[in-house]
Amino acid sequence: MRGVDTLSDPRAPRRRDAVLAVALIVLAIAEGMLRRDLPWPWATIGVTVILLAGLPWRRRHPLTLVLAMAVVTTGFAIVQALAGVPQSGLVAMFALLLVPYALFRWGTRVERIIGSVALATGVLVSASLAAGPAADRVIGAVVGVLFVGTACLTGALRRERAASLEREIAMARVKERTALARDLHDTVAHHVSAIAIRAQAAAARGPHSAEVAESLAVIEQEASAALGEMRTIVGTLREPVEYAPTKGLDDVAALATNGPPQVSVRIDLAAPLPQLVALTLYRVAQEAVTNARRHAIGVQRIDIDVRAEGDAVVLSVGDDGRPTAPTTGEGYGLRGMTERLALLGGRLETGPGADGGWVLRVRIPRGTS
Repeated sequence: MRGVDTLSDPRAPRRRDAVLAVALIVLAIAEGMLRRDLPWPWATIGVTVILLAGLPWRRRHPLTLVLAMAVVTTGFAIVQALAGVPQSGLVAMFALLLVPYALFRWGTRVERIIGSVALATGVLVSASLAAGPAADRVIGAVVGVLFVGTACLTGALRRERAASLEREIAMARVKERTALARDLHDTVAHHVSAIAIRAQAAAARGPHSAEVAESLAVIEQEASAALGEMRTIVGTLREPVEYAPTKGLDDVAALATNGPPQVSVRIDLAAPLPQLVALTLYRVAQEAVTNARRHAIGVQRIDIDVRAEGDAVVLSVGDDGRPTAPTTGEGYGLRGMTERLALLGGRLETGPGADGGWVLRVRIPRGTS
């Protein structure tokens, strides 16, 4: 997962939409003034400009723009037919195919049905009013349906692809939440078991022995650790499974290899980490190394660095390769890691390194030891 750009409202107008609309309007005005075959140049320019001006809102109000486009273009064709003027249009009007695309990409089911009727009606009426033999009008209607239908089909396919991507991301999140709950079960079971054993030892030793004082101190420490682990992931669920041995910083160090590519590991921590934090660091480091090997071009070296920063621990994984876009379906491991880190109060950042390559950086609160 090499960079993700998200918006709070994906249907809101964007700056590039305004730039696109202005550029198309300028193009339409220039074309209308330069062309000599337009019977009504200023009327044609005016209709085109009005429709192009609405493009920035195609995602938020697709049906409104479709209806406006159908009414305006059909009405203009009717007026031209009544005046005995042949139909005319500008090249910039092809950009209006973004409107039916937007309808099938972001519109609701009802909006798509209403919009389809309006689009089909507009195309057929305009084609029937065109000058020339009936065969030419039929060809014009077929071409119009093909253009508009292709835009609609593209929007529908893009909509389905986006929905599939959302489902895959949701599955990755659920999978990581389940894995985190299982890891929590391991760590908390360890702490609580120690509490129970020490409590039993204290009861057997009597009220005034040194062993009782020691046991009570350990009970307090283990109880605090157990509560700290529990607070990190309240609300997650798990299913009973067979558990693998818990990973930790020793396993991060074990990721080092002589290559290719060469993987170096540097760990600079003065105090031990909670098991859940150490396990998360290992999982992220493992996924980052795998991601670099799969997706970076020409990678020769991967550097893993773990260090303390205040009350947090920071993991950095950098490579010297050239990034490339992952193929479909890949990159969800890091999406799952992002979900896990969010549950633990941490965050994950990725981006180009200062000296080239790609760097993944994780910051996660140390928590209760």
